[in-house]
Amino acid sequence: MTAKNADIGLIGLAVMGQNLVLNMADHGYNVAVYNRSTDKMKEFVEYCKNTEPSHERVIGHADLATFVLSIKRPRKIVLLVKAGTATDLTINALLPFLEKGDIIIDGGNALWTDTIRREKELRAKDIEFIGSGVSGGETGARFGPSLMPSGTRQAWVSLEPIWTAIAAKVDPVSGQPLEGGEPGKPVVGGFSCAEYIGPDGSGHYVKMVHNGIEYIDMQLICEAYWLMKHLLGMKSDEIGKVFEEWNKGELSSFLIEITADILQQKDPMSKEFLVDMILDTAGQKGTGQWTAANALELGAPANAIAAAVYARALSSVKEERVAASKILKGPKVTAIPESERKATIEAIKNALYCSKICAYAQGFQLIDKAQVAYNWKLNFGEISQIWRGGCIIRARFLQKITDAYALNSRLKNLMLDPYFTEEMNKGQEGWRKVIALAVTNGIPAQGFAAALAYYDGYRSADLPANLLQGQRDYFGAHTYERKDKPRGEFFHLDWPEPGRPQIAIE
Repeated sequence: MTAKNADIGLIGLAVMGQNLVLNMADHGYNVAVYNRSTDKMKEFVEYCKNTEPSHERVIGHADLATFVLSIKRPRKIVLLVKAGTATDLTINALLPFLEKGDIIIDGGNALWTDTIRREKELRAKDIEFIGSGVSGGETGARFGPSLMPSGTRQAWVSLEPIWTAIAAKVDPVSGQPLEGGEPGKPVVGGFSCAEYIGPDGSGHYVKMVHNGIEYIDMQLICEAYWLMKHLLGMKSDEIGKVFEEWNKGELSSFLIEITADILQQKDPMSKEFLVDMILDTAGQKGTGQWTAANALELGAPANAIAAAVYARALSSVKEERVAASKILKGPKVTAIPESERKATIEAIKNALYCSKICAYAQGFQLIDKAQVAYNWKLNFGEISQIWRGGCIIRARFLQKITDAYALNSRLKNLMLDPYFTEEMNKGQEGWRKVIALAVTNGIPAQGFAAALAYYDGYRSADLPANLLQGQRDYFGAHTYERKDKPRGEFFHLDWPEPGRPQIAIE
């Protein structure tokens, strides 16, 4: 390879970085690589030589200057380093070697406001900046992730051939992901799960919401499992087989598929089912929290997403819960009779699907709020399509979302699309039955319950917020609008002192 023959460079050779490099190399791109630890870079390059068919396209550099100078202009440099300060330090280290029009691509889980700031700062220096969401974990990075890039159109045109080549592929007719996963033999053809999202931080914002939806999707699946375990007394492998069956229908998804596998996996140490040996304390890296916090900031009703974040937080206080379980009493669980097992499983399936629809409706409602707040113009149909393959929330269901926005690009809420309206109408009887069973038996199902509360609130022409606004006017003179007056006209009542009788109005 000549001195300036790399098509793209990548900094940060942790697992995601290594796999993305190999993905690009498999697609015929020469990739320059650099890592703060030179030893790690050398180990990776040696590993490639010994095991990877495309190893000749991976070129290691121990020096940052030679790394940058080895890349064809306009240079494209992917950062897969820790979000936050580490990203800023890496950018600052690169700047002395970059030239006008070069492009930095941040593929980490960056806070979208940081991406907005970085894009603006680098634009002033004539350097392009792309913030790209990357979803799919290490397997996705290796064989086809879902990619959500944002920045200027000019920068995207330069990156597009590489990003569309390495992304997951979906059959354009069936909407099904095209399977791959063999080193040196990339998937070709189909719709690429990489599409320009919009300006500045919109790509990382959409990835953040993706992760928020991922939180609630996983929580809902866990609640379905927990209800089958405790209401129906089913063993883990029995529940796994139910998820296997569900994966053949409208619930078909990556998360349902792996849930079926997890529930049927035996623990090599104890010979019990592995899931029964895993401690019930869930971790989180922060993107779900960002989603819930931003929903509060923008006033978007994302209560189900927030419930999933709170459920993980509650799981983390394991010792407190163990102590509380000996003090705080609940109802005795009444087992469902064998004759009602099939109907109850179907009701749990309905609860899962209806709650899932609500969760995605909340995610897209939040993105809609954000595009107004940050002056973006986003294509919701394309967003759902690039989530169809590669990413953690990939699911058959997402094709229905793409279809919904194709039918009505101005759709205000997914639940108003004819398909989703019909599904909610069909499934809500079972949904309500399941939540009632959970409540009467003292089984936590906060995700299902939050989703139903959202559904019932959204479909209500009137809500008790009239009293709430009266309270706000009473104690804080915050004013109120009237039902018999035009919107935007505000009123205030000179309320009497608390405890004094109301003045009769004749």
